[in-house]
Amino acid sequence: MKPNTQSLDCILESAVIQSWPDLMKDARAGSLHLEYAFAPNNSLDYLMLWSSKLRGEWDLVCDYWMSTFAPHNKGVRFKNGFQSEDLARTLALIMQHQHTFAPLPNLGRTGMLQVQEPSGEETEAAAKSLTDALCCIDSLSSEAELLHNRVSQGHESRTR
Repeated sequence: MKPNTQSLDCILESAVIQSWPDLMKDARAGSLHLEYAFAPNNSLDYLMLWSSKLRGEWDLVCDYWMSTFAPHNKGVRFKNGFQSEDLARTLALIMQHQHTFAPLPNLGRTGMLQVQEPSGEETEAAAKSLTDALCCIDSLSSEAELLHNRVSQGHESRTR
């Protein structure tokens, strides 16, 4: 299996670019900002995606939390009428397998990625990046499942 050399920020940016049509469908221009914070173990604890269709006005698109505690639940939640099933699935895969990507530097503060309206070339590159990343995750999941099956079969044969 080929190791994944993509950085976590690049794959998150690709996910945002791919969801642009769902999130910014009525906008002539605008930007999306992805805010993130770290857990004590240097993994990402949460993401918040913000939309700006008018300069200086920001709407929360969604958030994704890795843990459950009041006032939020684990996983993705869309806000303010925004919705993208593709983004929800993609964020879940990325966040649950974030260790498979080159990590973001933890500078001791909240980080942010800014995405402007993507060109056709940027959209194509993002699609390829996501496809490669998701194939890597699928390979890892398949390998983990094979390993689990081998361990289970070995355990069954020893207990007979």
